[in-house]
Amino acid sequence: MKRAVVAGHICLDIIPAIDHGFRLEPGRLYEVGAPTIATGGAVSNTGVALHILGIPAVLMGKIGNDSFGRSIQDVLRSYDASLAEGMVVVPGAVSSYTVVVNIPGTDRIFLHCPGANNSFASADLDMRRLADAALFHFGYPAFMAATYADGGRELTRMYRLVKQAGLTTSLDLGMPDPGGPGGRAEWSAILARTLPDVDIFLPSADELLYALDRERFGEGDNLAAGDLSRLGAQLLRLGTAIAGIKLGARGMYVRTGSAARLAAMGHAAPRDPAAWAHRELWFPIFKEERFAGATGAGDTTIAGFMAALMKGLDLMDAGRFANAVGACNVEAPDALSGIRTWEATTARIAAGWPTARFAVSEAGWREGEHGVWHGPNDRA
Repeated sequence: MKRAVVAGHICLDIIPAIDHGFRLEPGRLYEVGAPTIATGGAVSNTGVALHILGIPAVLMGKIGNDSFGRSIQDVLRSYDASLAEGMVVVPGAVSSYTVVVNIPGTDRIFLHCPGANNSFASADLDMRRLADAALFHFGYPAFMAATYADGGRELTRMYRLVKQAGLTTSLDLGMPDPGGPGGRAEWSAILARTLPDVDIFLPSADELLYALDRERFGEGDNLAAGDLSRLGAQLLRLGTAIAGIKLGARGMYVRTGSAARLAAMGHAAPRDPAAWAHRELWFPIFKEERFAGATGAGDTTIAGFMAALMKGLDLMDAGRFANAVGACNVEAPDALSGIRTWEATTARIAAGWPTARFAVSEAGWREGEHGVWHGPNDRA
């Protein structure tokens, strides 16, 4: 089985149980329930999800030698002892943590300390463990200071190193604090330099708007089909092979480049690049049995897409499987408790798991099988 490497941001998530709505106000005490303590960040959310889905995964991240760092290692070992082996422990550093506030009826609020993640750089990659891998995924450079410093020099260097080793590459940008240093970085320029070496780029809508169209930041939930087509085309021009836009409850948009670009993706390229080429699809979400929280939903959706690619599925099935994994995620308060095995997830889809249908009224779009919409740039 092909191996994946997932590197970048890792933290400890502290998620208090909140069963009633309230508005946060200074000076007030709010009583909450027992916390869920879990690992968070792309390294854990995407990497462990790949492991659960049956893809051998190597995780690479940085933590401190404090109690939070030990807790991160313990959680990773609870899934498999090997998953903690790639953690770089930095004496005296603070391990990253996030307090996730899930108030019913509102979007999540994150109180985040980057900690040791801020110093992660290309030198922290274990190139020996990359040598026998097929796919490399890096998550959350938008709040990892060393990767976006100096115009993203380290991020660009990292992807060039990995592409030179022949791996298929994937990037998850992350949403920076607009008022922090990551929010002030020139992300449009960083992406222009980095995306030629990125094969798969699946940001959320608002992450993408923040990077490429700052004036429209905050409109991600309302992007029209034409907006998605324009953004997808822009990402392909910047150099990526597979451009996706995660839209939360509105599903996921995917646009692909030429067969030649897809064939050049490296060790985890599609089995039939021509069949994946020049596609434009908008996938609906699957209906969850209960909504417990969206922590890590985007990360696990990416894991589902990469697992499907590595197992040889076609693009239609890969997009649907990705959204199925994302739907499993939201059925639990943390990122991983809801994730099922590859076999259990595919069985749930095959049993007729319903999707949330939606309509696209813009010219050139048509609805196809399984409620998937085909755009005007879809060669099929």
